[in-house]
Amino acid sequence: MNAVIDFLNNIFWSYILVYGLLAVGAFFTLRLGFIQFRHFGEMVRAIVGARQSDKHGISPFQALCTSLASRIGTGNIAGVAVALYLGGPGAIFWMWVVALVGMATGYAESTLAQLYKVEDRRGQYRGGPAFYIARGLKAPWAGAIFAVSLILSFGLIFNAVQANSIADAMENAFGLQKVWVGVALAFLAGLVIFGGLRTIARFAEYVVPFMAGAYVLMVFYVLAVNIADVPGAFMSILRGAFGLEEAAGGAAGSMTAAMLNGIKRGLFSNEAGMGSAPNVAATATPAPHHPSSQGLVQAAGVFLDTIVICTATAIMILLSGVLESGNGVTGIQLTQQALAVHVREAGNVFVAIAILFFAFTSIVANYTYAENALIYLGAGNTLGLTLLRIVALAMVVWGAREAVLTVFNAADASMGLMATINLIAIVLLSGTVSKLTRDYFAQRRQGLVPRFRSADFPELDRQLDNDIWR
Repeated sequence: MNAVIDFLNNIFWSYILVYGLLAVGAFFTLRLGFIQFRHFGEMVRAIVGARQSDKHGISPFQALCTSLASRIGTGNIAGVAVALYLGGPGAIFWMWVVALVGMATGYAESTLAQLYKVEDRRGQYRGGPAFYIARGLKAPWAGAIFAVSLILSFGLIFNAVQANSIADAMENAFGLQKVWVGVALAFLAGLVIFGGLRTIARFAEYVVPFMAGAYVLMVFYVLAVNIADVPGAFMSILRGAFGLEEAAGGAAGSMTAAMLNGIKRGLFSNEAGMGSAPNVAATATPAPHHPSSQGLVQAAGVFLDTIVICTATAIMILLSGVLESGNGVTGIQLTQQALAVHVREAGNVFVAIAILFFAFTSIVANYTYAENALIYLGAGNTLGLTLLRIVALAMVVWGAREAVLTVFNAADASMGLMATINLIAIVLLSGTVSKLTRDYFAQRRQGLVPRFRSADFPELDRQLDNDIWR
């Protein structure tokens, strides 16, 4: 099994996804006319007016916060530290590149998720890649493979990974036993998860802005104290991006090392093109009532995750000087040491609390993705959802106590498969995304509030739920 899983991961993460995600991002950037740059203001406007919800869907702002809850996790704290250690400061530049082209991919997949959404037996909007693969491409079998892969990776194993990160941080900062940290996490997560989608959305709506805001404020403090060194930190990122600055680890600071590590960590962090965020994007009532509006909101989520949060972590580490110390520390410990330089022992505690919030919200949000996939598979009744919740919480306890490499590698392979399926699907459906985008901005230019009219898209007849879009 190890040999098979390692082979699949090598194919997915060394070839197909590293280059495929970039290529698809560049493809949508060009096909949609550099939408993430030309219409960034529209993304901001979509978020500002995103408080509307109804009995069928959560608000777009809640959907954004829930997707950010999943995106903003250990990758923003530990992943950035790993990228810096292995690829040098230049890795951050390539994380920026991944995020900027990934915004177009994130827009495309979430727009499609909105378009092809349905109502479940409780009248709640549901959708995501499995749904647009089945309806838009008439390939329900591929949708089923995607759904199973998503449940295994995001719903179960990745929650164990997040729990393990929290347990490590709590043990290092406070000396708490990992197993009891896991039990406490499972109990708290259960209080949120058993409340259903709306409870999870309300939880994310309040917690995510608080946790992200507190983290960024801490970094602003570090920047203010070290303001004279900030330009040098940014220059080291730009020099390192093209092999002009050595890495601290064994990667010798080459441009290739910076590029590959930056791209990989960026993809893991912002998830653009993975097919995860569209699952919650589909559950929103869009404002304006057009699929593209939720695509714009989710594209902004990619920006906030990488350009804001990941950059904040990177600058904080670079200003501390611990990367150049050559002590071989990486991951969460490197971030803790860096912040300890700026705020002394309080740094360890702050990072531990940040990891607690970031990873805990990821656990809750990841569950919503799995729930969506289970509903697609037709097992979204009370028994099916209860079993999924119990198993997901059990994985939290198990993951906090021990990390089994084979299982985590299997999750990477599972995510690689679902991401590959999703990338193929959104490219095949890119014509629909392009037409939706033209329709949205044509109405904006006419001074209208954009509204989707299914009659203007006769080629989609019998693919959409017209009761939703009437």
